[in-house]
Parts: sequence; C-alpha cells; structure tokens
Amino acid sequence: MTEAWGPDDDEPRRHHGPVRVRVPAKINLHLGVGALRPDGFHELTTVYHAISLFDELTARPGDTLALTMEGEGAGTLALDESNLIIRAARALAQRTRMPAHARLHLRKTIPLAAGLAGGSADAAATLIACDLLWGTGLTRDELAEVGADLGSDIPFLLHGGTALGTGHGEAISPILARPTTWHWVLALADGGLATPQVYAKLDALRESPFPPKAVAGADDLMTALRQRDPSVLGAALGNDLQPAALALCPELAGVLEAGERAGAVAGLVSGSGPTCVFLATDAAHAERLAAALNAAGVCREAVTARGPMPGARVT
Repeated sequence: MTEAWGPDDDEPRRHHGPVRVRVPAKINLHLGVGALRPDGFHELTTVYHAISLFDELTARPGDTLALTMEGEGAGTLALDESNLIIRAARALAQRTRMPAHARLHLRKTIPLAAGLAGGSADAAATLIACDLLWGTGLTRDELAEVGADLGSDIPFLLHGGTALGTGHGEAISPILARPTTWHWVLALADGGLATPQVYAKLDALRESPFPPKAVAGADDLMTALRQRDPSVLGAALGNDLQPAALALCPELAGVLEAGERAGAVAGLVSGSGPTCVFLATDAAHAERLAAALNAAGVCREAVTARGPMPGARVT
C-alpha cells in the first residue's frame, strides 16, 4: 500500500510507487533589504505569502537521476546539474547517504525569473518527493536545513502559509493570525529579471546622489494581517527591490499604474520582479481587475490567486 504525509505530518512514511508533490508560488508582502553581508547575501526582513499558483513534481524510481518537464519554460529551462531540482535531489542524497536515483518530471505553471520563487518551489517539492521515494525519513525542518544551502526561499516553500523570513530569508517564523483568505491578481511579464542583477542595481541606487527611500519595518504589515482589512493590508505592503526592478524594467511602472486605474487596493512588484501583484477586496473584485489588466494589454497575462496556501504537499 502506498502511504503519504498528511498535511501537517512531520513523520514521513515510505512510498513504494510514484510520488506527486504540488508546491505553491510565493509573493513578498514586505521585503526589507539590509546591507550586503561578507558572505555575499543581503540581510533581509521579509513577509512571505504562499499563493494558489502551483508547480507539480513527480518522482519515480530510477537507475540514475533524470529530469523532464512540460509547461512554462519548457525548452528554455536547463535540465542539467545547474537546475535546482537536480541540485536539491543530490543534496538530499548526500545528506542521507542515499544513491541519487530518481526519474523526476516537472509540470510547471509558475513563470521563470518572475519574482515568484518558482525554482525554489520546485526544489522544495523535490526534497519532499525524494525523501518519501527513498524513505530517508527527514522532518520538514531537516529538509529546510538542506534547502537553505540551495536557496533562501526553499525553507518557506516547504512550510507555506504566511511567515516572517530573516537572515537572508531562510530563517522562518510563522505569522499567527485569524484565518483569512486574501485575493490577488498577478500581472505576468513576457521576460524575466535575474535576482542577482536586481540586488546589484539596488546597491548601485543606494550609492547614488538620490537613493530610494527604504520601506518601513515589517511590524505594520504583520499588524495589518491580523486586522483582516484589505485597505489596511494594502497600505502596509512594501518592497525595497521595487525601485531597482523599475530601473531595470521601466515598463513595470505602466503595469502598476494600470492596476491602480483598474481599482486595485494596492500594487507592488513581487520580490525581484518582474511580476506585479495587486491586492483585491474579494474574489469577484480580483476577476474584474484581472480582466481589466488583460484588456489593457500591459502584461503577458493577468491571473487571479488567493492565499495563504500550504507549502509543498503530496497529492
């Protein structure tokens, strides 16, 4: 009999067949970027929020480690040792002294280089799937330790929900609030932005004669989440990387303006961009807002999403 993790289990049980894991994208409701550290990372304070845009990874027994994919980025995304999926599988195998043998297949919906942590999401799904496939028995916190060495967002995407991230984003603390569903519209761009390039641009802007104003701390944002009022949450959203993303991709200013004209409660660039995220009052408002953005032609596609969502889960 094939067994799986329950939604909140930390004790894995062995799978004897294919393992399929669904993992959400993330947005940053707050992203405060500190100084560049000696290890090459910036000190961050961020509020992560998992949303209903998903990738799906399937792991099957194999004699080697192989990756195939379909969907967003097919034919563009490298499937070799540079891919975070392959790196995550090898890191788990090394940690647990298991042979890195699996046939992995990715069904991708989260766009590449979009500020939505698609690569980190896929790595999180890989850690869950291979842990179960190989019966290595690590807890989610132990998997997060493996993932933190590969990408700052991976620990959050293993847990999901809404959480405070510190350090370089890898230290996760859940934010406790009464259950509330928030409704979002994502304006997806045609191209992508490389995260290191956006951070480098922010560093350069901060050395310029007119540096961008830093966002306030995360306390207001966390208080707003507990008030369950979209207008209060919208006023507290902030992203230190937004000026850098706008400098590298000036057309994003037009996307944000279009969302404002269409009646969004608030809008901001997601993470390092170029996806722009807009807060809606409810599901119907989100649908109208997405239709208006699609009609305006300011993005490749505007889609609705809701959050928070659980992290990587077996389906």
